[in-house]
Amino acid sequence: MIALALAFGYLLGSIPFGLLFTRAAGGPDLRAIGSGNIGATNVLRTGRKGLAAATLFCDALKGAVAVLIAAHFSANAALIAGLGAFLGHLFPVWLKFKGGKGVATYIGVLAGLYWPSALLFCGMWLSVAAVFRYSSLAALAASTLTPLGLWLFGLPNVAAVFLLLTVLLWVKHRENIARLINGTEGKIAIKTASPN
Repeated sequence: MIALALAFGYLLGSIPFGLLFTRAAGGPDLRAIGSGNIGATNVLRTGRKGLAAATLFCDALKGAVAVLIAAHFSANAALIAGLGAFLGHLFPVWLKFKGGKGVATYIGVLAGLYWPSALLFCGMWLSVAAVFRYSSLAALAASTLTPLGLWLFGLPNVAAVFLLLTVLLWVKHRENIARLINGTEGKIAIKTASPN
């Protein structure tokens, strides 16, 4: 059952929605522009806000769906399926194991396992992003606090899995971390109204 849950989660998580959506819309190959990432942030670089929003939603949804389906069998199966979905997004076999950075899928798995923590993650992300205007920093900060929050909520098994997911998320953000340290990370653009 555990092996099946891991395989199911992995296959679901490895669906590259960003790549599929941009191809269907006649856009460029995501792997050849920007960061080369298949996630929503890179889709946004194509100028397609709708596609970026759809990618964000579906990347989160695949994590939640993997957990919720596996939860019908056991709590452990749900945890393993969530781990599988996250690994599938990060390392999809179809794309030579070069996937996304995992933030949306992280949130989706979190929502499937314990939705209040997903709300707290989003609240933390928005707070850090509003103050510092770095999307990567917001994700790193929110993910760091997530395992602790889950442990405080009395969910040690879920906290242990998310500790692993957080480490993987940080590894996938290593280039962002380097840019944050040397001051070259791009900030979130804030449009201001032009004077009349």
